[in-house]
Amino acid sequence: MSKPPASRNKPRWHPSPNHGERRDGLRPSLIVIHYTAMSSAEAALERMCAPEHEVSAHYLIARDGEVVQLVEEDRRAWHAGAGQWAGAGDVNSRSIGIELDNSGDVPFSEPLMSALTALVAAIRGRWDIPREGVIAHSDFAPERKADPGARFDWRRLALSGQAVWPEPGSDVDDVSDDAFLSALERFGYPADAGTQCLLTAFRLRFRPWAQGPLDATDVALAKDLAARFGVDRTHPSA
Repeated sequence: MSKPPASRNKPRWHPSPNHGERRDGLRPSLIVIHYTAMSSAEAALERMCAPEHEVSAHYLIARDGEVVQLVEEDRRAWHAGAGQWAGAGDVNSRSIGIELDNSGDVPFSEPLMSALTALVAAIRGRWDIPREGVIAHSDFAPERKADPGARFDWRRLALSGQAVWPEPGSDVDDVSDDAFLSALERFGYPADAGTQCLLTAFRLRFRPWAQGPLDATDVALAKDLAARFGVDRTHPSA
């Protein structure tokens, strides 16, 4: 794979007024990936810089691989909305948001994916964010959101060392809602969203073309994520 031009490695600064202080002394422990679902990167940029829309992200990556920074990383951008991950709310105060120039129903371009991989690696290095802290908008807000969607190549990002990917373990004896929800909750998902909602979100990320009811593969993959990356967390929702 060819290396992107050096000019692509440095974000273009295009400040948005839509940001604030991170609350309660919180610092980034998550990177949240979104898609714009808009006609172009420039249209998304215009929207995220308009005060009346009250939305922003730290970064926007265009289809040609250009990276635009809208908000300083130590500031609270307005990209996440309601939801929780690992039992904690106020995801905006805990995360850095990256918007990808994509409609959600077409493949993500090679230049965009290369730029994203480099950007995630750099952010993780600056803030000591673990691989499991790189999540989808649909992961923490499964009842509201589906981005970055089934077309996003999470496995590629994981193979580059910038996200996680489950491996099927031994056969599971308990293919039940409780077993599935327990494993997903330990990994970070909000279990109170319910089985069907979380099954949809889980498959969007880890089994994008799977169909039908909960099955043994879903449970096995969820259990692997919980075993390797799950932590018993006790943070109150914010």
